[in-house]
Amino acid sequence: MNKEDLRIVYMGTPDFAVESLRCLVEGGYNIVGVITMPDKPIGRHGSVLQPSPVKQYAMEQGLKVLQPEKLKDETFIEELRSLKADLQIVVAFRMLPEVVWSMPPMGTFNLHASLLPQYRGAAPLNWAIINGETETGITTFFLKHEIDTGKVIQQVRVPIEETDNVGIIHDKLMLLGGKLVTETVDNILAGTINPIEQSVLEDDASQLKPAPKIFRETCQINWLEKNTKQVYDFIRGLSPYPAAWTTLQSPNGKAQEVKIYEAAKEQPANDCIAIGEIVSDGKNYLKVKTSDGYIDIKTLQLSGKKRMAVSEFLRGFKYEKGMRMC
Repeated sequence: MNKEDLRIVYMGTPDFAVESLRCLVEGGYNIVGVITMPDKPIGRHGSVLQPSPVKQYAMEQGLKVLQPEKLKDETFIEELRSLKADLQIVVAFRMLPEVVWSMPPMGTFNLHASLLPQYRGAAPLNWAIINGETETGITTFFLKHEIDTGKVIQQVRVPIEETDNVGIIHDKLMLLGGKLVTETVDNILAGTINPIEQSVLEDDASQLKPAPKIFRETCQINWLEKNTKQVYDFIRGLSPYPAAWTTLQSPNGKAQEVKIYEAAKEQPANDCIAIGEIVSDGKNYLKVKTSDGYIDIKTLQLSGKKRMAVSEFLRGFKYEKGMRMC
């Protein structure tokens, strides 16, 4: 069988998944259907429906699109079965029931943004940077019952530079992911794959790091328990989205939520400043004391305001001695 005859069903939703679909379409692969999330209500009253990035691209290419509310719905299952897929590919979609992932004779494989078995879960890019990793990557693997545990097909390693944030790594892996998906399909067709159980790749199962979903409370900076590097990694691991946040508290008790998008580390000075206290000249810099140094904030956003550089922020904000982040 060649790639023009191989019937592929593709499943994905966000921007990250568009690149892999684009590579398949432009590579001449036979995409017989695209499965994505239902359109999302937006606007003040939810009266406007916003299609997913994957749907937008698929419609532009004239591909058949299915948007099931429930993946076990009998009508959807029958429609999916009618596509007669030989292979299914999943990139940033949803957890699939067995009736879906076991349907095609050549299986269903997923593109995951980590070096499995490390960082199984919904937010692998964020957690790798938050944890200060110097390397990440992408993995293609066959789906099975337990999430992100199937046999590994191929992996590509990618260094994480100290100044990289999650947005930069997202874009790097998105582009590499498109190439890896098509390469994986080619190797499946050629019969040259040798899938490996993830247990073989585990040096020590007790050292595996999870990548759970990120919630609002996950994003709050803990100035008291994190050192300078840990706060710095936390900020870039959540930038530009959803963004690390903290509370700016004035001596008079007034408190405002602040998101921090960009910062730098500074070595400690000989001072007696308390953790969380702010040091600023009121014009050009805004630093927060940590247990072993300072976080020099470069870009931030007050609740309800636009994102801005610290120098711009300070032009419209009155700094008072004794202000702190908490």
